[in-house]
Amino acid sequence: MVYKLALLVTGIIALTATGCATAGRHAGYIDPAALGDEWRTLAERGGYQETDRYDACVDFCRRLADASPRAHYVSFGGSGEGREMPLLILSSSRAFTPEQARAGGKQVVLVENCIHAGECCGKDACLELARDIVITGVHRDLLAHVNLLIIPIFSPDGHERFGPHNRINQNGPKEMGWRVTGANLNLNRDFIKADSSEMQAWLKLWTAWSPDMFFDIHSTNGSDHQHTLLYAATTTQLAAEPIVEWTDDVWLANIRPKLAADGHNPFPYGGPRDMRDLSKGIWSWGSATPRYSNGYGAACNRPSMLVEVHAHKTYKQRVRAAYDVVRRSLEALNRYPKSLRAAIERADRQAADSRGTHGDTGEVVLRVAVSDESEPATYKAVEYSFRDSEITGGEIVEYSDRPMDVETKLYNKTRITQSIVPPAAYLIPPQWSAVIERLEWHGIEHFRMKETARIEIDSYRFEEVKFPTRPFESRFSPSYKAIATHESRTFPPGTVVVPMNQKRAKLAVHMLEPAAPDSLVKWGLLNGIFEKKEYASDFMLEPIAQRMLEEDPDLKREFEEKLDSDEAFANNPGARLNFFYRRTPYWDQRHNVYPIARLMDEGVLADLRTRAK
Repeated sequence: MVYKLALLVTGIIALTATGCATAGRHAGYIDPAALGDEWRTLAERGGYQETDRYDACVDFCRRLADASPRAHYVSFGGSGEGREMPLLILSSSRAFTPEQARAGGKQVVLVENCIHAGECCGKDACLELARDIVITGVHRDLLAHVNLLIIPIFSPDGHERFGPHNRINQNGPKEMGWRVTGANLNLNRDFIKADSSEMQAWLKLWTAWSPDMFFDIHSTNGSDHQHTLLYAATTTQLAAEPIVEWTDDVWLANIRPKLAADGHNPFPYGGPRDMRDLSKGIWSWGSATPRYSNGYGAACNRPSMLVEVHAHKTYKQRVRAAYDVVRRSLEALNRYPKSLRAAIERADRQAADSRGTHGDTGEVVLRVAVSDESEPATYKAVEYSFRDSEITGGEIVEYSDRPMDVETKLYNKTRITQSIVPPAAYLIPPQWSAVIERLEWHGIEHFRMKETARIEIDSYRFEEVKFPTRPFESRFSPSYKAIATHESRTFPPGTVVVPMNQKRAKLAVHMLEPAAPDSLVKWGLLNGIFEKKEYASDFMLEPIAQRMLEEDPDLKREFEEKLDSDEAFANNPGARLNFFYRRTPYWDQRHNVYPIARLMDEGVLADLRTRAK
């Protein structure tokens, strides 16, 4: 087969596979500076003043795949408005399916871009890097021990809401996409609830390929400084200890000095604790929950990095920083090809053996917060001042272009603020199909009961339930106080059993425990349990309440004490009647009761599994 490229060197010349580095058959490579426009992005051709539209990006990916046996293009799903979701796969061994990748044994790395489609530097960086791997051959060795998956545009519809006024805080390009999808959903809040068609497609991709490493490339908002490249990686207690160790000791230890030498001044993603006194320290935001990309990677026992390239830098600087953070990371992976897989295998094995718990505590960590621990750091700021604003009535910061290095402290350690002991399994009645569907999308192992069974379980009932007056990410998410309960419940055939001796145990806990910040009940997928569906007429209930008072002195005392202590209750006839309604057999016993159960008995779980076969 002959692979042809158009190349401007001293004119247009054709190169066949025997003379082209794309086939990897000789030691030389093509100088990128000699490339004609066919293999240069719009950003490169226009001095990094513009970025390619969706169609041009897809065309670039397709031409890479046509030109090189190491590249393959595929759509992995569709956007809300019907656009293909592009995926470019690079593999020197032509492992272009998950099955081929697993058989070949190389590490799989996923890089996603344009999840916020106005933050487009990662897209151009990855297109250039892909070209320099399979066309020019400059970085062809990066595929020695790696299969690389590139999503150039995660939010195609957001990308095509194209215009010059989409990113007020960003320094170019001239036009770019929009932050959210066509359905106004922020994809980097959607990893757990998966409301968007884009995220549902991504989860199927993630589950099929099970990548070993994951990048999500953004541009920052916020304060100005000299650092071109900020990052948040899997280094907190929300990640498994083997993943934290590998991230610190191998990944970051290798790439930080190289990125510094590349001129990007890498620094943990965060911000000043006190803008008026930078010497008080910089906090590092590394504690993302699984609604976010890097938090989701941590919950799946995968080293993940949120890359935040500084939006105030030039577009060329931002593209180069995104290019280099991926390139340097792939170099490290190729230098230590077995260490990452060993860390992942340890983390997955520990999750299966200990229900995803953290260390020896027997608990899954749900939340962490920045601790008081710190280490010395040099924060490369720029000089700034404050001025009074007639518009705001307060003060506005004004940045200069003069560098200012500040010796300060980096608060990059976290402490556990919430954790929970997981059960042996969760039981989900079959009618809660939206929850069960998401288990499947997330690749969480489960099976279904074939028979009716009455089982001793733990669960929760909710009190102090409140709903916001406006939606967040299209959902009305309740707040509540969860009260632990223990009872017997009857579960019908089709009930889903989610055993916790699996590698996705931690992710299951984050989805199914009401206390978890991104649980499905907190996201509003079970809001029906908070609705009353039967009511009592006052003329029917009042006589019953009167008899209850006459027959139960303790109830009478409780009622009178509440009247004396709670003025709002005393002045609310409906609330007073409801006090009695809740204590009658007519009350809905499922109201405010969590339908998902915690099965604590390993023996019962084993019996359920046997009977389900």
